[in-house]
Amino acid sequence: MVGYLHLDSVAEIMTTGQDGPRIVVLGGINIDLVAMTPRFPQAGETVVGNRFLSYGGGKGANQAVAAARMGGQTSMVGRVGDDIFAPQALQALVDSGVNVEPVGVTPGESTGIAVISIDDMAQNQIIQVLGANTTCGDEEEAQILTLLEHASTLLLQLEVSVDLSLRCAQAAKERGVRVILDPSPVRPLPEAFFSCCDIITPNETDAQALVGKAVSNPDQAAEAAAILLERGVGAAIVTLGPQGTHWATREGSAFVPAFPVDGIDSVGAGDAFNGALAVALAEGRDLGSAVRVASAAGALSVTRSGAQDSMPTRAEVEELLRSR
Repeated sequence: MVGYLHLDSVAEIMTTGQDGPRIVVLGGINIDLVAMTPRFPQAGETVVGNRFLSYGGGKGANQAVAAARMGGQTSMVGRVGDDIFAPQALQALVDSGVNVEPVGVTPGESTGIAVISIDDMAQNQIIQVLGANTTCGDEEEAQILTLLEHASTLLLQLEVSVDLSLRCAQAAKERGVRVILDPSPVRPLPEAFFSCCDIITPNETDAQALVGKAVSNPDQAAEAAAILLERGVGAAIVTLGPQGTHWATREGSAFVPAFPVDGIDSVGAGDAFNGALAVALAEGRDLGSAVRVASAAGALSVTRSGAQDSMPTRAEVEELLRSR
């Protein structure tokens, strides 16, 4: 494994979260190429956009940034390619205080890329090319096993192989480390994966794919959460965007309304939610309280453009919580 340890800021990798809970993230590292457009084009149509942005992304990397900005001592495990996008992707993580020493480089592969369109209603369409993220394997598992010795939480998504994620989840479970799975981009999951998840956090689209039923309102979210509990997860948290969030365990459940904000870009909202959730739980909050913290983080993220750039700081989240 080769790391980009020549980056200018690596000497100050952990600029935040020095005393916070240790969060380990296994997942995708991308560069997001974003076009702002009045509306999405129809098939075969060209629409003139009004703005272009490029910034660090990837669900794993976004969640690592979110956790670091909330005060977590966060390590990222994943891979980049050997192309021009890799230094940009890694520097974005370093600048947010994420430890990138466990990140590897795959020669001959592109860094993960997401091509994103955002319309005037702040909705998004995304085409993702996973690139080097698909080459994560034994070396990343070894990194995870080392980091788990001192970690409180392992954050997982599905931008790396399901088999690798399952092995790491099983290892975390054996060591008493909390496992939080964001099942996105949604893929078929082996039943053994559900019992390894202390918490699963699908949005409405992912929940529908997982349970095979429509999930578009709080009642349907509650039904989906109940099915996921039956499959073995410790807690199910189904997010419904501006409607709010339903959480459930075998002991109880509740619906948490969303914080009303003026959204401009929904990219990364779920990642802000998951990073904040991990830190709040690791600091000892109960699930209901942690979901409210995570909901505040997710709400703030949609008020600004970008993925990692939109992840709020702890001070911003606490201010929103005090004001409502």
